[in-house]
Amino acid sequence: MNKDGEVFNGADDDGSGTVAVLEIAEAFKKAVDEGNGPKRSILFLHVTGEEKGLLGSRYYTENPIFPIANTIVNLNIDMIGRIDKRHKGNPKYIYLIGSDKLSTELHEISEQMNTKYTSLELDYKYNDENDPNRFYYRSDHYNFAKLNVPIIFYFNGTHVDYHKETDTPDKINYEQLETRTRLVFHTAWELANRENRIVADKLEKVKKTE
Repeated sequence: MNKDGEVFNGADDDGSGTVAVLEIAEAFKKAVDEGNGPKRSILFLHVTGEEKGLLGSRYYTENPIFPIANTIVNLNIDMIGRIDKRHKGNPKYIYLIGSDKLSTELHEISEQMNTKYTSLELDYKYNDENDPNRFYYRSDHYNFAKLNVPIIFYFNGTHVDYHKETDTPDKINYEQLETRTRLVFHTAWELANRENRIVADKLEKVKKTE
């Protein structure tokens, strides 16, 4: 709510990500109920205080339910329900940030899942180290990445309603929201059922640049 009492609905930021997490959790629960649950444990985590300084994710990484050493990946969904200006003519896209920062294998799996299941344009514009927006450092995955947990940040880009009271549900592209959610699901399913955990092969590089 702003100073004039107007409600910031947050349909895209981050209602879209919240809905996606709930749907993915429901799909995994259905698999468990049918006797086809994942080989690895999965934590579905909703955190708050991102825009106050990534407070919720920082609290979790400092007080984890599962040891951080046992945490193989963090898939962060922050705004996946809208289309930005850059993709107005081609809404079948998603920005991926960080998939190759710590693990070559994670990046390859992500690409494979998209090819096999969703056929989205995976846009890495904001993955550039020189990107002035520095989105890699501004969302909750970063508290995991700082501890050398490989991450993927899923993001639809900004729009005119970003951080405004006009971010309302009627502006969500539900077809793309579903497709993007399926990409996260299939990536999570693959990671949770692989025989071996993915290798974080870029740790030394990260340590040298911190």
